[in-house]
Amino acid sequence: MFDRKSYSQMRRAGFGGMGISKEKLKQAMVEILLQLPKGTTNLKETVIYNLGQYGQMASVRDLNDIWNQAKKKVAKSDPEIFVLDGRNALHWYDDSIKVIDKKISTANFKKLNELADSNGCSVNAIVSKLIKLYK
Repeated sequence: MFDRKSYSQMRRAGFGGMGISKEKLKQAMVEILLQLPKGTTNLKETVIYNLGQYGQMASVRDLNDIWNQAKKKVAKSDPEIFVLDGRNALHWYDDSIKVIDKKISTANFKKLNELADSNGCSVNAIVSKLIKLYK
């Protein structure tokens, strides 16, 4: 039976094509993700394992690129099942995962920086003080 090492040696020898397009491989990853039982850990490794021979034939660089596209697609198309966190890691959707809102308007960001400069401290210290006062 062939393993990853055999396929990498074949690619180096000139048999490079994996025989399937990246779009079809991405679609296969999305379908596998949707069929996994809820709570499955190590999603990337599980999906690549379930790709079978195509997962072994594809290069690691291609698999990483396709995985990034697939997880964005599945999180966008099925937000009730999967969610991407702030670091683009794919998680099962439940109430324990809270996506942090990192958006701040430009005007408020400038005001925070000006306030921090006038007080001689960092923006983080200003925000910490504001949170303490709010509580």
